[in-house]
Amino acid sequence: MNETDQVLSNSNVVWSTPSINSAGSMPIGNGDIGANVWIEENGDLLLLISKTDAWDENSRIVKLGRVRISLSPSPLRATAAFRQELKLREGVIEVSCGEGPAFTRLLIWIDANRPVIRVETESAQPCEATVKLELWRTQKRTFHDFEWFSCWNMCGLDGANRPPEVQCFITPDTVADVAGRLAWYHRNEYSVWPIGMKLQGFESLMGQLADPLANRTFGAAIIGKGLVKKDPCTLQSGQASHTHGISIFPLTAQTATAADWLNLLDASIRDVDSVPVPQARQMHAQWWKAFWDRSWVRVAGSPDTDRVTAAYTLQRWISACGGRGAYPIKFNGSIFTVEWREGDTVKSDPDYRTWGGDYWYQNTRLPYWPMLAAGDYDLMMPLFKMYTDTLPLAKARNRIWFNCDGAFLPETMSFWGLFSNGDYGWKREGRHVSDMSNPFIRWIWSSGLELSMLMLDYYEHTQNEKFLKEMLLPWADAMLLHFDTRFARDAAGKLVITPSQAVETYQEGVTNATPDIAGLHAIVQRMLALPAGAADAATRTRWQRLQQAVPDLPMVAHDGKQYIVPAEKFGERGNCESPELYPVYPFRLYGVGKKDIEIGRDTYAVRIEKAFNGWQQTSGIAACLGLTDEVKSMVVANSKEQDKGSRFLAFWDRHYDWIPDQDHGGNLLTAVQAMLMQTEGKRILLLPAWPSDWDVDFKLHAPYHTTVEGTFRNGKLERLAVTPESREKDVELIPANQEPQRLGQR
Repeated sequence: MNETDQVLSNSNVVWSTPSINSAGSMPIGNGDIGANVWIEENGDLLLLISKTDAWDENSRIVKLGRVRISLSPSPLRATAAFRQELKLREGVIEVSCGEGPAFTRLLIWIDANRPVIRVETESAQPCEATVKLELWRTQKRTFHDFEWFSCWNMCGLDGANRPPEVQCFITPDTVADVAGRLAWYHRNEYSVWPIGMKLQGFESLMGQLADPLANRTFGAAIIGKGLVKKDPCTLQSGQASHTHGISIFPLTAQTATAADWLNLLDASIRDVDSVPVPQARQMHAQWWKAFWDRSWVRVAGSPDTDRVTAAYTLQRWISACGGRGAYPIKFNGSIFTVEWREGDTVKSDPDYRTWGGDYWYQNTRLPYWPMLAAGDYDLMMPLFKMYTDTLPLAKARNRIWFNCDGAFLPETMSFWGLFSNGDYGWKREGRHVSDMSNPFIRWIWSSGLELSMLMLDYYEHTQNEKFLKEMLLPWADAMLLHFDTRFARDAAGKLVITPSQAVETYQEGVTNATPDIAGLHAIVQRMLALPAGAADAATRTRWQRLQQAVPDLPMVAHDGKQYIVPAEKFGERGNCESPELYPVYPFRLYGVGKKDIEIGRDTYAVRIEKAFNGWQQTSGIAACLGLTDEVKSMVVANSKEQDKGSRFLAFWDRHYDWIPDQDHGGNLLTAVQAMLMQTEGKRILLLPAWPSDWDVDFKLHAPYHTTVEGTFRNGKLERLAVTPESREKDVELIPANQEPQRLGQR
């Protein structure tokens, strides 16, 4: 094992005892298919299986099911040695039990290139294998009171006003009658899609858009060589063997009939099995090797730095395991939620997650910002695709609701683009079609600008012209058109953006919210800087007019200092964010190496909200401002925010959302990266907030197909490799709390 592999293996998770239940599970996935994996004290292997597109009829993303694999004789005895290891480099979980003639090994992996879960066993003594399917959706039933929070689309803040005729049910799975294998599925025989379309004023569009939930069918088949079907939910080996191979084939598809889905499943199995398992395993390992080789951050020197390295590495693992599917990472648990437990009490089935299946953009964005510097561009495409796919509906919303052009991004959104019905409001008497009932999210306009910022960064990194034309330009231009055609101008020709709100925190009496103004300044300037020919002359002229209409950032002066405020006009606080710091992050108008950084630092110093975990982006803001001591302490604290009920280190506490909290993990990665490197255009600012007493080895990605690799030890940059070499001239070394310095001046 070379040094690089050894350092990565130091972050492997190793357990020397089995687990009691799913709270002691390890996550594994291939980007679309996932599993929580654990060994119970009786030696059984459990897999709680998930998929990124398993949307039920109520727009909840739910589990496929649970599989129990038992070996007889059991590999786990009271005196047996036990080791369960998540091997990051290979992308596998390996379990070994016993020694000598009692030795048994299990290998669990989800093929990085194909839709299949593999479980391989080998044992010194022949053993029999039993595979059982365990389902909990076994009958039609209504939601329990607290369960409505996992069905936010049909609940929301206005759930109490849901009409009695709007009924939602949890419906049962079907175990299929097929020979030689276990097969099961959940099929959506009804859909909440028409309810939302009619409620929110889009009934006229229903013939033009397809229902994304109706007839959606998801499930899996289980096959194993030598395994015989004993009953509809059980496979058992015909005879004892030294080895067993068990394969689980998940599938989601919208089909006219259940029989059509089963035929597609058969075709998928044939396609997967056309590649021999040893060859597929080798290709799987190659994918994970390439993933870990593309980027890393390894901090050393103390128990705190070891924890930061492990937290950074394992969060990136979780993102990769759930980030290449049909839909973006769910901020409230990704695909790795388990039963809700309070002590010894099980309060829910594995499908529960607070805030349900809707996407809150202010939360959804946070796992994605660090993917740029990590070079994980493939993981970003599900986010961009989901939102750009909603543009036709979003443009229709602007026409129907506001009689204006363009589009805006709803803050709480189903994956097809509607607001959560309960946030939109069930009780419509006397309300205009555009009148939202949820005051926390009804007038947030900055989200679409922030996604434009992320898209612009993606384009700068990849120089992908197809992405520019097909995603970035249509999206960003629609967001700008919303502001250009929706809002009035004052006597000086400046936009008067009202109604508005400064994210969720300032909800009433807001004019020219700072996130909106900062976003417009940042986005219009960058759109105008796109290559000549990216947009036609008329579009560029429109952007230039809009640029002239954007007001200055709202500020106040006090004791000779200037401070950014949340909006030009605003009322009382209604939540716990810092909208006045959006000009620092995500819109990067102030920061290290930029003009007037003291305005950003002074504003940060007087911020009201001091929290920095969960979706609070405080640590990233501190890094952008070069506040080394601040961000160092936050990163250390956040790396230790493991959920107390979970065994896996990077299953973060629920904070404001659910377990494992992907906002918390995303912010942690962003902060560490921004401590090491910040970029703006072609400038690469190195070590802008890195503490002198932390050693680090890193490889990060910068715009224009650039990688920056370095080693910092004993307070000095010992090694730097920039690819391509021509970009080294753009690197500026910034010792902590000092001004930038060209590397040539060292």
